[in-house]
Amino acid sequence: MLSYYTRYFSCVELNVSYYTIPAASSFEIMSSKTPDNFEFIVKVNQETTHIRRQNEAAVKSLIESLKPLAEAKKLAGLLAQFPYSFHNNEKNRKYLLETKEYVGEIPLFVEFRNNSWVKKAITEFLKSNAIGYVNVDEPQLNGLIPPQDIVTSNIGYVRFHGRNAEKWWDGKGSERYDYDYSSEELEKWLIRISDILKKSYKTYVFFNNHPQGKAPANALAFDKMIRQYLD
Repeated sequence: MLSYYTRYFSCVELNVSYYTIPAASSFEIMSSKTPDNFEFIVKVNQETTHIRRQNEAAVKSLIESLKPLAEAKKLAGLLAQFPYSFHNNEKNRKYLLETKEYVGEIPLFVEFRNNSWVKKAITEFLKSNAIGYVNVDEPQLNGLIPPQDIVTSNIGYVRFHGRNAEKWWDGKGSERYDYDYSSEELEKWLIRISDILKKSYKTYVFFNNHPQGKAPANALAFDKMIRQYLD
């Protein structure tokens, strides 16, 4: 599947590492199945974002396993997707700094779910510590993050989660991400994407509405829109 995927996309977001940290041999096989210019962004383990008891050990273990990707110059960064319960407070800001320290020179991108992080001071905090910000498209429910065009490092980042408001809080499994974007909904992101591109030398856009293959279909459609818009 990965070899087939590379025919259409130049980067992939790996989610498997959230549940368990694969062996280095697994990443070596992934690297061998992709072109030289292909990139991987790897989600940090749930220990780092959700459990938060042995963060340093989890990050170091992941980085050790990722050596084959790093050596092949295919590791584009690490994604830390924090839960809604992760609020903006002094303790959690310190935790972000510690995580960045453990990650070292590897680009770190953080995604928040709680809108307590939507503050100018947080944007400046992330910028001053070279932590990338993930813009999101998700249901506009109370407490969630609204659509934005924030760039806090030299790389822009956007994730589309779908707008399944009915299943967002109580959906089972991947139900919350079961959503198919319309052309009109994607078109409204074009100006925002253009602004992100102006503030970064490179921008990653991923679709996480994966049930029934909706993500790659929407990603291909949006890629075509962006190319036509920028031409």
